[in-house]
Amino acid sequence: MASYLLASDSDSEDVRIIQLIQELGEESEVESVPRNPSVRGYIPRDRESAAQRLWNDYFADAPVYPAKKFKRRFRMPINLFLRIAQSITNFNGNYTPEHFDFFRERNDALGRQSFTTLQKCTSAICQLTYGLSPDALDEYLHMGEQTSVICLDNFCKCIIDLYKSRYMRSPTATDVARLYSAHEEKHGFKGMLGSIDCMHWEWKNCPVAYKGQYTRGDHKKPTIMLEAVASYDLWIWHAFFGMTGSNNDINVLNQSPVFDALKKGTAPSAPFEVNGHHYTKGYYLADGIYPDWATLIKGMSCPTNEPRIKFTRFKQVHERT
Repeated sequence: MASYLLASDSDSEDVRIIQLIQELGEESEVESVPRNPSVRGYIPRDRESAAQRLWNDYFADAPVYPAKKFKRRFRMPINLFLRIAQSITNFNGNYTPEHFDFFRERNDALGRQSFTTLQKCTSAICQLTYGLSPDALDEYLHMGEQTSVICLDNFCKCIIDLYKSRYMRSPTATDVARLYSAHEEKHGFKGMLGSIDCMHWEWKNCPVAYKGQYTRGDHKKPTIMLEAVASYDLWIWHAFFGMTGSNNDINVLNQSPVFDALKKGTAPSAPFEVNGHHYTKGYYLADGIYPDWATLIKGMSCPTNEPRIKFTRFKQVHERT
């Protein structure tokens, strides 16, 4: 009898343990149910009111912020901004690429108005001007990160298609004649095509592994170099970008294509005459680090006579303007 009672007690204990294990297992199953990855979070962005606020701030007949504020914040005059936006929306060709069609306003499947052209252009230009993250203007434009990324990509494609043939090219014989005349009239330099120089652009988010090759002693932070040639009217008709910041102007010059046409003999004829000497090719104004090439005219750090002093003074005026 005693042994039977003991056996009964042990059996009931085993049953309670099994029930407890089952209850714990059911709770763990409930807690470990994974979230459905196809369910996306929704943020109710009021893009219509954001579009109206942007219009009232900068583009209305009596805007909140004057044109001077717009130029400082967008780094361009408001009429240039509107001309670019209008050129994108009014693009009309035999075939309209998707990146132009992206900027045209339409209604979505729910009947809501899409982002306006001004909102999309504002997002793209602010990212280009300040290097902002795609969602940095979400609170102002009410535009999500993915949409901002698409705006930037399509905006760059539109700019290339619209202005490549006019601005992103080397000067023709007609352009050379105009540059000669303007530089001679403005600064007294006959036969000058433009000024060539290199600039360092800070790479804020440079990976640690790349900092050594992108940092130079006179620049405390990693930089990427840009070689450019600019004329009197700030037409940058040559740009070579992407060299590591540890280089100097000569290293970049040896790798850039700025003189390829000159070396191949395909550069446009650009004759001019100075002091009775006839020259067939123009030259570039450069600083003292550049090599002694016939196509480069350098300034003098210590001019010793009146002509050299006058030339150096005119060069300094040209560089400032």
